Amino acid sequence: MQMKRRRGFTLVELLVVIAIIGVLVGLLLPAVQAAREAARRMSCGNNLKQIGLAMHNYHDSLGKFPTGSSSCCWGTWLPLILPYLEQENISDLYVDWGDSSGARYSSAPNTTNVTTRRLAAFSCPSDLDNAPFSGITNHSYAVNYGNTGYSQQTTLNGVTFGGAPFAPRTGVNFGFRDILDGTSSTLMVAEVRQGQGRDLRGFSWWGDASGFETYLGPNSQLPDRIYSSYYCNEVRGMPCDVSSSTNPSMFASRSLHPGVVQAVNCDGSVHPYADTIDLNIWRSMSTTQGGEVVSDN
Repeated sequence: MQMKRRRGFTLVELLVVIAIIGVLVGLLLPAVQAAREAARRMSCGNNLKQIGLAMHNYHDSLGKFPTGSSSCCWGTWLPLILPYLEQENISDLYVDWGDSSGARYSSAPNTTNVTTRRLAAFSCPSDLDNAPFSGITNHSYAVNYGNTGYSQQTTLNGVTFGGAPFAPRTGVNFGFRDILDGTSSTLMVAEVRQGQGRDLRGFSWWGDASGFETYLGPNSQLPDRIYSSYYCNEVRGMPCDVSSSTNPSMFASRSLHPGVVQAVNCDGSVHPYADTIDLNIWRSMSTTQGGEVVSDN
């Protein structure tokens, strides 16, 4: 009786099949990652849209935008707009905003009730969440402090301050009437990256990190400046250095979206801004009374 031999795969054939599968996976994986990043970027843009709408509603109620920061430690714009993001219950728990004799953002009961919370509306899904000290959270968005440094210097290395929609000091507020350059061509809130470890970038409950400045371009290769190297933790795409008289405290708009940062303008529209944008145009996008003509975003 004759036996039929059953033919299986040879080792060579099996290796070819594995190689083909590997190539297909290699081709599909970037597409899957790109689709996921597109979804994250859309979600981030929606956060900015909601923040912009909250700013408009705040303005409708009070006739002005919120103060960007009350000095270093007694509150920033974040708790002020929470009621307009359907978070009034959290906002009500924040105490002593602007009271330099009261509780800081880093003291109880603010830490217990507010500043250790991770608020989804303030966190870009593409960003890496961090809480550098005592569980106090970093965030992914900051208000526009203009085209010089955090202190809004009148001039900085030949750059003249052209006004901004927010100020880092109590009692100074601006409104739509102050935006002479046009709301559609003036940045309101833009992305920043959360620092990792003890890095305070994105630590927006605190004064310096509540805003961004356009002296540096989007995702600039030049370093952000902070008053102490202790709070600098350089990671890829986030250089930092100690501030000085010629390079005072300032933080650039940064993101983990490939090649762009996103921002909501003062008219409420959300736009991506390429890393390659002309620096003079980028700076002009942050001024409210600079008188520049912006022809290309």
